[in-house]
This record gives sequence, C-alpha cells and structure tokens, in this order.
Amino acid sequence: MTTPDTQRPRAGSHILCTALRRNVGAMAWGTLLMGLYQAGETAFPIALGLIVEHTMRDRSPQALGVSVAALAVIITTVSLSWRFGMRILQKANTTEAHRWRVRVAGRGLQPVARDVDLKSGEVLTIATEDADQTADIIEVVPLLISSLVAVVIAAVALGLADVRLGLLVIVGTVAILSVLSVMSRRIGSSTREQQARVARAGAKVADLIIGLRPLHGFGGNHAAFRSYREISTEAKRQSVTVARVSGVYAGTALALNAVLAAAVTLTAGWLAFRGRIGIGELVMAVGLAQFIMEPLKLFSEMPKYVMIARASAERMALVLAAPPVTTPGTGRPAAGGDLEVDGVRHGALRKVRFRVRAGEFVAVAAYQPLAAADLAAVLALNVPPDAYEGTVRVGGRDLAELAVEEVREHLLVNPYDGEIFAGTLRSNIDPSGTSRTVPEAVEASMLTDVVALYREGLDYAVRDRGANLSGGQRQRLSLARALAADSEVLVLRDPTTAVDAVTEQLIARGVAKLRRDRTTLVITSSPALLDAADRVLVLDEGVITAEDTHRNLLATDEAYCVAVTR
Repeated sequence: MTTPDTQRPRAGSHILCTALRRNVGAMAWGTLLMGLYQAGETAFPIALGLIVEHTMRDRSPQALGVSVAALAVIITTVSLSWRFGMRILQKANTTEAHRWRVRVAGRGLQPVARDVDLKSGEVLTIATEDADQTADIIEVVPLLISSLVAVVIAAVALGLADVRLGLLVIVGTVAILSVLSVMSRRIGSSTREQQARVARAGAKVADLIIGLRPLHGFGGNHAAFRSYREISTEAKRQSVTVARVSGVYAGTALALNAVLAAAVTLTAGWLAFRGRIGIGELVMAVGLAQFIMEPLKLFSEMPKYVMIARASAERMALVLAAPPVTTPGTGRPAAGGDLEVDGVRHGALRKVRFRVRAGEFVAVAAYQPLAAADLAAVLALNVPPDAYEGTVRVGGRDLAELAVEEVREHLLVNPYDGEIFAGTLRSNIDPSGTSRTVPEAVEASMLTDVVALYREGLDYAVRDRGANLSGGQRQRLSLARALAADSEVLVLRDPTTAVDAVTEQLIARGVAKLRRDRTTLVITSSPALLDAADRVLVLDEGVITAEDTHRNLLATDEAYCVAVTR
C-alpha cells in the first residue's frame, strides 16, 4: 500500500487537482447550495418586477398575498442555502488545509529522506500560509460556479424582457473577465515572489531566535539585526507591490462592474421610455442591474484567488516533490539489539569502529567537539547512510535497510540543544501522554527540584523554547524527556554541561540506575558520566584510540586525564 509520505505531487497543479478530487462531495453540495443562494438572490428582483406588473394590472389582494408568500420563500431559501453551503465549504477548506500542513510538516520531520533547499522558517511558512491559501481552491470553484449561475439567470431573465438586455449582460461579462484574467497573471507572479521573500524573512527570524544568546555573547547581534532588516524590507516592498496590484485589480473590477450595471439600467430605461418593456420589467431590470454587481464582483475576483492558490501550491511542491536524497529501507531492528558502528568515515570521523552490546552502558569521550557532533548526527539519521563510508547497525541490521520510523522508535538520539516547547513540564517530558516512567525520569534527571519550585508541579506552564527556565533547567527537562521515552537504545550527547558538579554526579547515578539492562551510549566529557559507564571509548582525531573503564584510563592515560579532569 502506498503511504501518504510516498505520494509525491509533481507540481502545484497536481496539488490543486488532488485537493479538488478529495473534496468532490463537499464541493458538489456546496455548489448546489450556493447555486440556490445565487438563484434566490437573482429571483428576488425578478419577483419584484412580476409583483409590480401583476399588481398594477389585477389590483387583487389575493395576488398580493401570494406574492408576499413567494418573497418569503425566496428569502428563506437565500438565508438557509448560504448558511449551510458556506458551512460545508469552510469545513472542507479547513480540513484540506490541515491535511497539507501535516504533509509538509511530515517532510520537515524527515530531513534524511528529502533534499529541500529551504530553511525551517520557510518550511513553516509553507506549512501554514501556503497550505491555507492552497485549500482556498475548494471554496473558489463552487463560488465561481454559483456566481456564473446568477449571471446566467440574470441574462436569461433580461433576455426574456428584451434580447438586447440579455446580450448586454453576456457580452459585458465576457469582456470584464477577459480584462481581469490578464491582470490576474501579474498578481500570481507577484504573489509567488512575495511568499518567497516573506518565507525567507521568517527563516531569518527563526535563526535569530535560536542564536540570539551566542550573538549577544560576541557582539554580533547588531549585524544580524541589520541583515534581518534588509530581508524584511525586501519582503515589505514586495508586499506593497502585491497590495498595489491587487488594489488596481479590485478597483478595475468594481469600475467595470459598475459600468455594466449602469449600461443595463440606462438601456432598460431607454427601452421602457420607448414602450418596448413594461413598468414591471423596468423594475426587474433595474433590480437585476444593482444585484448583478455582487456576483460579477465575486466572479471577477475568482481568477485572482486561483492564481494565489496556484502560487502557494507550487511552493508546497518544492517540499513535497523534492527528489529524495536516499531511499529509506522498510525493515525494523530486532528488539533489545545492540548498536554497532563499523568503519564510519564522515566529517571529522575517520574509520570509527565500536560496538555497544545489548544492555550495556558505554561512554564516548570525544576530544574534538566536531567529532562528537558528527557521530551524533550519523546515529540520529541526520546524515543519510549513503552519505558516509562504513556501516551503522542497530539490532544486527544496517540502518540503510531499516525504515526511518522504525529506527527512531528503537534508537533515540537526544540532541545537545533539545528543543523545549510551549506547554507544561509534563507535556514536554511526555508529549504523547503514554509514558509510564515519567516519575522515574524526573528523578533520574534531577528535575525534582525544578518541579518542587512551583505550586503547579509538573503542570507548571513552560513558555516557547523554555524562555522562563534557566539553561540547566532546560537541559534537565530535555534529558527527562529522553529518559521517559524508554527506548531500546538511547544516545545522549553532553546531557549535563549546564549543571553544577553535585547535580551532575546525581544525574550520572540516576541515568545509570534507570537505564540498567538497557543499551545506552553517552557522548560526553563529564567525569561523573564517564565513571558511571561500564566502559569508556576515547575518540581522538576521528578514531577510537583507547577503551577501558574511566578509572583505569585516569591511571594509565595522561592525555585522557588532562582532557576529562575538571
């Protein structure tokens, strides 16, 4: 069976077709109800004209009562059809936008499988604004058809009164749409450029938020802000250009619609003056001329929204249709398996070889931070298996043979700078709400003192990126989340760099106790964690140069002693 993640739209038009195809039922009902709404709106001035005609001719109270009842039916139809039609269309629109947001977010969560030349901030904009604007096509098509229904009914009704009035409406509508369709292309191209520049500005903001503290540290914040100001100014100028073009488009559409309505009204007055149509038909023509401006306005705006939806769909296609960097496997690792790195060469790593047996607690003392980062990236699948030499095996099977989802369920790599999300302490530790080891994880990570600080305990509200927590608190919260996941194989990278020595010692004991009989690899220079490990691997100049217990290495290896002693 083909999963949604493997269905890759080829272009923006394909995405729009998919959205339309998935919502055929909702669009059919929406089109029917909105068609009834437009038909009712059109029928109102026609009914008024007929009432005037018959009242002047018959002067019958009975005919007047029937006419009032007919108007009540028309008004009720208009009210209910609009209410339920828009409810159906907006529900389908919202649901479809949600589907595309999930798909784009899914691509962002699988960087190993996609090669997209976009930053995370740009992907965020695509997953929100572009997804919403693409889904608008579901409302655009029914509204376009219903507006066409109104124009056709008005043209037929006026044509029955006098052929010249009907032809005037048809010819005028075609002329208006021809002019506006040319103008809508300019809107589409301008919108694409605007979306790209706004997305770049969003990506710049994301980068600034992540690196704000380091930037302040070496005084680079002013240069970074100037860089953002330039990008934001470009986005602003393009937005002004789009607004200007859209304003010209809307003004032209309104002016042309008003000209057509005035032409219909004047022509009807001239025909009534010449005795070609009656007073009732004149009232109908004047009413339709005023009414027809609304569906014509709606009808004339549709090309603009179609171009905007297409521009947004094409941006989503950049993410969804990107060629894969590598093709993930479909297998799954054996339960309780070990972790083996066999001759891996990548970045600062030079033929790294080691094995962590099932249930073992191993520490890697990396003398060069870049080597530690590269090792963590390889194990976290941030680097695809075919992008480095050598093999990584989990549960006895190569990573290249395993599905990404299966690997991540079995092997968890907790990053050095784990993200903290807006929510509570509890939701950050256990996002899925299914962990059975939250209390143990809180205790092992020494997050207990943080929980005790607040009356709400684990339900204490955490701001986005942990803005109301200290660096050490954020680090312990991230560690608690990794421990609560209780994965078969856990890789931690420098989990205690922001805590004091006493807390670090307690964390080392807690992690070793909680992860007993579970496979654990810690990449660290912390003496406490190195001492808690069953054995220590020394990673120097990209290769494993020594292997022993922490205390034996302290006694026999002077370079190791200098590197890890604080």
